Amino acid sequence: MNSWSGTIRGQPCSKGNSYHIVTLGKPPHPAIVKSKEALAYVRSALLQIPRGARMRLTGPVRVTIRVFYATERPDLDVSLILDCLQDQWSRTKPRNPIVPSQRVLVQPGVFCNDRQVRELHLYHGVDRVNPRSEILVEALTAQQTGLALPDPTDLATELLGG
Repeated sequence: MNSWSGTIRGQPCSKGNSYHIVTLGKPPHPAIVKSKEALAYVRSALLQIPRGARMRLTGPVRVTIRVFYATERPDLDVSLILDCLQDQWSRTKPRNPIVPSQRVLVQPGVFCNDRQVRELHLYHGVDRVNPRSEILVEALTAQQTGLALPDPTDLATELLGG
């Protein structure tokens, strides 16, 4: 299976407008975090992606998304949706301060990383009753094969004029 289509219910927020600065830790330091609305959407979206869809495609992919917002107001921004479709990682807290933290896969995605998206088709719609995102992810086949090196004997024959 090299494709997945599904629907995520709810209205995604614009990722660019959904961050704010908070103070964390000891000693206190500023950090940038997602808004409550963005975090709620991510939690909801991750629960709506079926286990069978989490195939972790590794090559280039084409993504088609039809976003139906509740109103005309939101910007067409699907970066939060793409984040939800990729692998979800977390950092472990080391028990020993000398040992560095490690990344742990929390939930596999439809694809491993949103950098794999080579083709993206977006459509904006309005559905006041049922805001949602209809998504199609398809694996792409390589469009250009590697350039083959010439056979050295053919090259020598060509250079010698034979």
